Amino acid sequence: FKNVEISLQSSFQPGMKLEVANKSSPDTYWVATIITTCGQLLLLRFSGYGEDRKADFWCDVMTAELHPVGWCAQNNKTLMPPEAIKEKYNDWTEFLIQDLTGSRTAPANLLEGPLRGKNTVDLVVEGSVLELQDVSDPFLYWPVRVVQNVGGRLRLRYSGLSEDHQAQDTWLFYLDVRLRPLGWALENRLALEPPTELRCLKSAPDWQHALEDARLDAQKSPLPLEVFKDHVDLPKHSFKAGMKLEMVSPWEQLQICPVSVTKVYNEVYFQVALDDFSVETKPRFVVCHTNSSGILPVQWSLKNGVGLERPPGYEGQDFDWADYLKQSGTEAAPDACFPDNRGFAKDMWLEAVNPRRPAEVCVAQITLVRGRLLWLRLEGVPKPLSECIVDVESMDIFPVGWCEANAYPLTPPLKPVCQKQKKIAVVQPEKPYCCSKIFVNHRCFSGPYLNKGRIAELPQAVGPGKCTLVLRELLSMLINAAYKPGRVLKELQELEDQSWDCQEETLKAKYKGKTYRSTIRIVRLADQISDFCRKVCVKLQCCPNLFSPVLVADKCPKNCSLQTKTKYTYYYGKKRKLSKPMGGEETAEGELAKPTRRRKKRKAIFVQKKRRSSAVDYTPAEMALQSGSEGTSSEPREDHTDASSVEVTSSRPRRAATLRRAVSMGNAAGSQEASGGRRRSTRSLSAYNQNKYQPPKGQDMQVEEEESQLVLDRNPLEWSIDEVVQFINSTDCASLANIFQEQDIDGQALLLLTLPTVQECMDLKLGPAIKLCHQIERVKVAFYRQYAN
Repeated sequence: FKNVEISLQSSFQPGMKLEVANKSSPDTYWVATIITTCGQLLLLRFSGYGEDRKADFWCDVMTAELHPVGWCAQNNKTLMPPEAIKEKYNDWTEFLIQDLTGSRTAPANLLEGPLRGKNTVDLVVEGSVLELQDVSDPFLYWPVRVVQNVGGRLRLRYSGLSEDHQAQDTWLFYLDVRLRPLGWALENRLALEPPTELRCLKSAPDWQHALEDARLDAQKSPLPLEVFKDHVDLPKHSFKAGMKLEMVSPWEQLQICPVSVTKVYNEVYFQVALDDFSVETKPRFVVCHTNSSGILPVQWSLKNGVGLERPPGYEGQDFDWADYLKQSGTEAAPDACFPDNRGFAKDMWLEAVNPRRPAEVCVAQITLVRGRLLWLRLEGVPKPLSECIVDVESMDIFPVGWCEANAYPLTPPLKPVCQKQKKIAVVQPEKPYCCSKIFVNHRCFSGPYLNKGRIAELPQAVGPGKCTLVLRELLSMLINAAYKPGRVLKELQELEDQSWDCQEETLKAKYKGKTYRSTIRIVRLADQISDFCRKVCVKLQCCPNLFSPVLVADKCPKNCSLQTKTKYTYYYGKKRKLSKPMGGEETAEGELAKPTRRRKKRKAIFVQKKRRSSAVDYTPAEMALQSGSEGTSSEPREDHTDASSVEVTSSRPRRAATLRRAVSMGNAAGSQEASGGRRRSTRSLSAYNQNKYQPPKGQDMQVEEEESQLVLDRNPLEWSIDEVVQFINSTDCASLANIFQEQDIDGQALLLLTLPTVQECMDLKLGPAIKLCHQIERVKVAFYRQYAN
């Protein structure tokens, strides 16, 4: 029910500019931009912050002091930037001129007066004046007055007619393409004339007088243009005069008939006439466009197993399209002329307009679905008038509960509905679809995908508001807070639960100049929010409380601050325990060594140095080694970006410490000396370097061997995916090179790989994983020696 969804959206649009009161400085104001909307709540950002989101704030349209741009100048109020960015620009006047050029301010009537804070559909009040397109001539319009607004479904009365002519009233949804703002016809050089069938009711001077009255009424209470912001522009058609097609009859219910294109008005509108060979029959035609409901390609009825009416007066026992086209010397309209399908299912319940009585809305059940068409049975309507055919895009069908939500009478069934029915096309009244705040608990563990520094810049909570809008905003923030947004987008795409009531939303991620888009299934019900948030956290291998409907004040119940990346993958991601270290270590020859006393596991923490500007794209592999006590600490510090921490496995308990000593000594001999005197489950550093890396000729990246050490001519942080693959191909692990290509592992990611992550992410057994880690360690040692300083 796309039309119902659109009608509930806010009248404010992202990108609109406002003048907002400064909290820190009374009686001063500053320009802010609307970032997103959630009902009557607006997320704002003061001009001057650019892409920095840390100072974004929510406000309620009904209570906050908001004004259109220019209000301060008119009322002699001071425009002053917030203290936090006061020194950012020397000339704020020049900045505002550039910032406001080409932008759009929020209309004053949406910020004050009776229309303040209202949804788009509520802006159309009784007495509002619009222009309505003639049903038989697309170039004729006439003013109509809104007599009643039921959730966006308007009862319209032609200007010049009184209550005595209620039978001539028209019901249309406010998004119908036939409705336009007053004055639109003259602007587009179209005629203003009353409908042909009504002209006899009044004289020409009376109609002209009615037109003048309509214009005066529109000037007294103009209809905001925001009402028309969601109206679609009709696409161009490709029909030609004489083409044949099938169409759901506008004149007879439950009939699909052969029709012909008899006239092409322009690139948008064309006329269709019922094929009728009866003698002395008045031709019946209707104006159509590409999105008109009920127009179908030739043979549609045959392919969908639906009966097709023979043209009246057609000679012949059976109607066949091939013979018919041949006899008439015409062509069938190609399938490309018709829009695509979106579907419902048989036995679903909904609410639908009675086509015989447009003021009546009935309980209805879908009895058949064929392509774009729904066969409905209207409950409470006597047969045979109780059945009709509608298009899936029709604005005359509504979700269950729509009449109740809009306080409009619903025609009930004549007898109780059988309880056996299971499927219900239901959009409940708005309450279950709204949720309270969802908190971002900044102290919780952020996992391997999300940057803790960026998480810390997010607002403490999102919402309250409609579930899908709140979750969409939250997931967008998480994607932008990721090291590789595309990877997080891919993980979220795989998130699904059969028990969820979901709605598909398209989210996008930007990384290294490329934009990725994916369709994510987001829950719509408030009672499913908690489960959805938890499963997203599990998918991203972060603390289940990182974002949750529950606020974590100080200490997380999961005690997540003590977890490292790898530990969290095991404890919360896969729900399995870490295997205990073996009693002995495997020697280089494969023999089992004597059991040794277990040493306390130590971690190397590679700290990402936080940059002040939020516009900088943090990269997890841009690391610096900690020295001294910081580097050997058993826990990550609060201010460290934990997404770059790397755990050293139990098989190499002192790898990090020896590498730091090697760096401080500044040469390969120091590295070997520091690592001497202890056991290791793998070969020594000199053994690592026995596999000489010789890239293909003609490549830019060159590596040389000097004194059994790997010498890199190019910083591995700058290696591309192809360069990583080249390196792996040059080693004895060449058979694994395709994994690096498939998982988009570049030089930065290569330096973050450890034995547990190799086993986990690449699904390798212990032997091949250790073999691969030897080669990765070679690159790491060379990186520490040549580039870490």
